[in-house]
Amino acid sequence: MNKKILLTLMVFIGLLGSVSAQKIDMSLLEDMKPRSIGPAGASGRITAFDVELNNPDIIYAGTAAGGLWVSENGGSTWDVLFDDGKSASIGAIAINQNNPNEIWVGTGEGNPRNSMNNGAGIYKTIDKGRTWEFLGLEKTNGIHRIILNPNNPKIAVVAATGTPWGENPERGIYKTTDGGKTWNKTLYIDVKTGAADLVVDPSNPNKLIAAMWEHRRWPWFFNSGGPGSGIFVSLDGGDTWNRRTAEDGLPKGDLGRIGLAFAPSDPNRVYAYVESKSNAIFRSDDGGFNWRQVSKDGDRNIGGRPFYYADIYVDPINENRIYSIHSTVTVSEDGGKTWGSFVSGGRVHTDHHAWWIHPKDPSYILDGHDGGLTYTRDRGKNWHFVESLPLTQFYHVRVDNDIPYNIYGGAQDNGSWRGPSQSWFRGGIRNFYWQRLSTGDGFDMAPDPRDNRYGWSMGQGGNLNYYDRVTGLMNKVRPVHPEGVALRFNWNAALEVDKIDESVAYYGSQFLHKTNDRGASWEIISPDLTTNDPAKQDYKSGGLTYDNTDAENHTTITAIGPSPKQAGVIWVGTDDGNVQVTQDGGKTWNNVVSNMKGLPANAWITQVQPSEYDAAEAFVVIDNHRMHDWTPYVYHTKNFGRTWTRLVDDTDMRGATLSFVQDPIEPKLMFTGTEFGLWVSIDAGATWSQWTNGYGTLPTQDMVIHPREHDLVIATFGRSFWVLDDIRPLRAMAAMGMKKLLDKQVQAFDAPDAYKAFIGESFGYRANLVGDAIFEGDNRSPNAMISFYFKGKDDKTERVKVEILDDKGVVVKTINQNAKNGLNRLEWRLDSDGDPSAGRFSRGPDVFPGTYTIRVSYKNEQSEAKVNVFADPRMEVNMQDMIAKRAFMEKYNQLQSKVNSMTTDLRNAKTAIEKVNARVREEEKSVADPVIKRGQEMIKAIDELYYQINSKPAPQGSYSDGTVLSAKLGLVRGAMQSVQLPITKNDETAMRLIEAAIPPMEAKVKALLANDFAAYKSYVNGLGLKLISEK
Repeated sequence: MNKKILLTLMVFIGLLGSVSAQKIDMSLLEDMKPRSIGPAGASGRITAFDVELNNPDIIYAGTAAGGLWVSENGGSTWDVLFDDGKSASIGAIAINQNNPNEIWVGTGEGNPRNSMNNGAGIYKTIDKGRTWEFLGLEKTNGIHRIILNPNNPKIAVVAATGTPWGENPERGIYKTTDGGKTWNKTLYIDVKTGAADLVVDPSNPNKLIAAMWEHRRWPWFFNSGGPGSGIFVSLDGGDTWNRRTAEDGLPKGDLGRIGLAFAPSDPNRVYAYVESKSNAIFRSDDGGFNWRQVSKDGDRNIGGRPFYYADIYVDPINENRIYSIHSTVTVSEDGGKTWGSFVSGGRVHTDHHAWWIHPKDPSYILDGHDGGLTYTRDRGKNWHFVESLPLTQFYHVRVDNDIPYNIYGGAQDNGSWRGPSQSWFRGGIRNFYWQRLSTGDGFDMAPDPRDNRYGWSMGQGGNLNYYDRVTGLMNKVRPVHPEGVALRFNWNAALEVDKIDESVAYYGSQFLHKTNDRGASWEIISPDLTTNDPAKQDYKSGGLTYDNTDAENHTTITAIGPSPKQAGVIWVGTDDGNVQVTQDGGKTWNNVVSNMKGLPANAWITQVQPSEYDAAEAFVVIDNHRMHDWTPYVYHTKNFGRTWTRLVDDTDMRGATLSFVQDPIEPKLMFTGTEFGLWVSIDAGATWSQWTNGYGTLPTQDMVIHPREHDLVIATFGRSFWVLDDIRPLRAMAAMGMKKLLDKQVQAFDAPDAYKAFIGESFGYRANLVGDAIFEGDNRSPNAMISFYFKGKDDKTERVKVEILDDKGVVVKTINQNAKNGLNRLEWRLDSDGDPSAGRFSRGPDVFPGTYTIRVSYKNEQSEAKVNVFADPRMEVNMQDMIAKRAFMEKYNQLQSKVNSMTTDLRNAKTAIEKVNARVREEEKSVADPVIKRGQEMIKAIDELYYQINSKPAPQGSYSDGTVLSAKLGLVRGAMQSVQLPITKNDETAMRLIEAAIPPMEAKVKALLANDFAAYKSYVNGLGLKLISEK
């Protein structure tokens, strides 16, 4: 039965109890946006460049799955321009150089390794990225090149690589002549062969050369090469094509991937990197019609992994200088004959995918690789790394329970990382707060819950470490079979720490391994849990060029889920489609995958999530895109896998499913991550809504809900980590139902714990004096985050009152807030109301630690919630000391109020006199002169007192008088920052001195105003001029 029909019937007959379909209106949650926190120091894969030729400071960079970015100042600062299309994976960029407001973007990576990201068509903007138009070609999966005709911007030719994971007829060369409204496929070989490269003659826009490539991937094997591969030439703008063959000088037999490049200074010179039985560089001196090999057979300096990178580029001025970008970057200075190193791995990241050379200044080069973007202005003598692009491709995410808590994850080609969820130092979450804990390709990792100084990290192919993050010690603890049986570990092997016995960790090969001594020894607690299909265990993969990097390791365990509710219950998923469960700690196992109706055979199990509510309950996430199946799958069981319900399908969301998490407090609240975004359900999966507030179509690779802070922490595969702070409003929506919530005028939600934390100075830099290029992840204040729903009208805001009440019901703080329709968020600084007359010092003392009530009021409607306030956890505090300190602060505020009052009274009197003098100048001189003279004498007397209270301004320069009353009060002011700081002897001395000094000054001011100034007012008013008030 169709899933949607089944769910509808279940709701109708009441089998779901209180659950009913209630889709979220995301416009009501605009104040609830996840924070992008980085890191950017590792950056991530750059896939494409284009640059405005008339203004080369404007650079566009495409990323593997982090969207399109732009710099308008030569790479100093960057902004994301496009990440909310059907895919955030960018394969190609093309600027209309005659009108640089027009930019075309093709989605989908063109370098199809096992971890590639997939595209969904082509887009165009005509307003420099403010708005985008979808132009189709969605099923091409990957667009690797776009050529715009410089004489007619409506003409474009694109190279569609196609998906490596299956056979699809949408691959090939496409052409449009109407600006992308319609497309015509002009070069098509077969369902196995796509376009790997496409270049245009710089002197003739109608002459194009295309490289077609036959390739295919399976989860356990890949093949590059076949009869479909070859070089094709078009002389009519891509309408028709002519194949070049061995008769034209190309290699005999099957070809693989081919990279092409014209020499801009001599368009008759064309180079090709050709994968064949012997990979080599070929050269044409007649514009691509005839070819000859120029590099030596077997020269590895040209690049050894053509399936992953085969791009070559020619110096725009020197036709004999060619760059080959691959694991490193190599260069030939003699037309391709010999090759040497140009970019080593010593200072620049390896695995290069994008390259741009300034057409008039070849010393200026942009280099895009798996570690982001570097550029040189002196042709490689020195390289500058752009450290502000948060593009890391994380496979997993974990958290610890520190305050603030830390986030952990392993990253594609960038190791394993730890960093803060928020920073209690000035300047936000900067790159230097992140620690790289291990090298290589990083995958799952986990801090030891007993002491997060230690933990587990992993490299590709099962290389497991137990680290000490303080010393940097790295123990290699990969299991060894006691009988020498070869262990099969996935590229992204499964790791899990037991939720009940935290001394136990599990690791997956084809067997489940268990340790309770930090990996010093391992026990095998299962038989082979995979299909153990020998046909999927031949790792001599690659086709024409072998490439064995553990990426095709198969029939392995990919997911482990020990139950948090019952010891001995462990779930296991494999990459070849098994879902196994044991209820006795591994003594017996039951493969329950056959009970999952509608699931394709041998589908990749990417996550098994045991329930926080019941040991018999679990959720299984299946990512079957490696079998050319992009359908989302999440299954749910409540009886140890005897029966299953399918929670999601392609009517709910787009893209292969990557992750799932159920809220541990409200079971109806669920999140699902796919390759194309994040979805949320508040009705136990009956309906789903895509999260679009501040979050694009990013591969949502993994998620975890922090148990204390109630944050949703997200690992993306292309945009680093994100944090959706405090999901309790969603939890409340799920519990009460959207209709009930929307019927309320106002609804307050419990707030996350708040900390009166001291904000320290930044490390390594002055806090804010760092310019604009440094990366600062979105930070969150330690203060109280207050959330409430308000039922408003249209786009209008209404004034609501937010009150904070202590445990005795006394209002300690009042905030008047403009509220809009939907969720509203504001911050309370954990202070109490102060004396308004104190001006900028009107803030009252901090509140004490404790539980406070949040009361939100609008007219006659009220709603209340709770917030827990804590002292700074990094310091010890004493309640009696805090009570004494608060009394001290209140006394200070009273003294400050007295000083402010004296200052205000004297200033008002002086202002009144100045107004009299200005007005009386309009009278006869005989009337005006005596009034002005007496007024000036009065001002002199006022100033004499005023400048005993406040420092007299210098006629030039800067001056502060430390003897005046306000300066003495300032000696006390430094102690006012927190009730958590005990009163010192120095504070008491300063307070005693200022307390003694204020009453005499009050007496002087009172006498002056009550006697001399009062007499002056009587004198002025006695003249009948009515110039001054008697008030």
